[in-house]
Amino acid sequence: MKKGNVSIFVPHLGCPQQCSFCNQKTITGQQSQPTPDDVKTAVETALKRNNYEYEIAFFGGSFTAIDRDYMISLLSAAAEYVDGKRVKGIRISTRPDCIDGEILDILKKYGVSSIELGAQSMDDEVLKANLRGHTASDVENASRMIKEYGFELGLQMMTGLYLDTDEKAIETAKKLTALKPDTVRIYPTVVLKGTYLAELFDKEMYKPQTVDDAAALCTKRLPIFEKAGVRVIRLGLHASEDIKKNMVAGAYHDSFGEIVQSRFMLNKVLAYPPGNYEIKVNPKSLSKLKGQQKRNIYFLIEEGYNIKITQSEKIAVDDLLISSI
Repeated sequence: MKKGNVSIFVPHLGCPQQCSFCNQKTITGQQSQPTPDDVKTAVETALKRNNYEYEIAFFGGSFTAIDRDYMISLLSAAAEYVDGKRVKGIRISTRPDCIDGEILDILKKYGVSSIELGAQSMDDEVLKANLRGHTASDVENASRMIKEYGFELGLQMMTGLYLDTDEKAIETAKKLTALKPDTVRIYPTVVLKGTYLAELFDKEMYKPQTVDDAAALCTKRLPIFEKAGVRVIRLGLHASEDIKKNMVAGAYHDSFGEIVQSRFMLNKVLAYPPGNYEIKVNPKSLSKLKGQQKRNIYFLIEEGYNIKITQSEKIAVDDLLISSI
């Protein structure tokens, strides 16, 4: 059975900060706040699709910072479907400094199964420069409490923030891995109109990452998480016309995740010296191996590689079996 989210966005309401990169309306494509009836309507609509196992997901970044009664009203509407076993559970995303024992008791009571924290960085200088309003210690403490309560832990991080570096980003990946999350999402920074980063960019005080910069960095980060058994469930922001219209600069691409996976596969081949090779790949990963417009293939030819690609269902998705010929 396929898995899916019934996504309910609770944009910006209650968030104590206006982070350097944040333009919530652009990210979510909406500004109005959902009601309990909106939650029920969204779930009922989703459940009409057969062969899907759903979770209700409250996204927006500061779910536990909103008015308590309003938060409980949304959770109550969602909990009916958990109690009735019509959905698997409830996911929420929030800030590390908006987690405590009282909040976790409430989330547990209403059937929340997974909590994602917007960590973004584990460097206090970067967090302060980007107006996050929390510290790396807040991430560590909240993560520990979430796991102690038995919730699934997800962590979100960004690349290319103001004053961030590749070295700091790699260190962030290592520190997040040490917290033993179940999942991680990686979002390269996109500079949107009306944000602090846009002001810094206009003043030439901030140089955003390009897509190539961010992809190269993420290629180095993925092995850190994969080696630790942490699932990276998202690379890059979801495709959005609003973001395209409002972005000033930064690392945005509709297929960013595939670009990173493609580079990752290319690096696996480049670990071998130039020569003649047969590369076996799962059919589902063939396009990633070749790269967009066959860029990986052309690059390998230029570097002295003569390769024969064979498709095999026996090879795990996103894995390669490379042998000399």
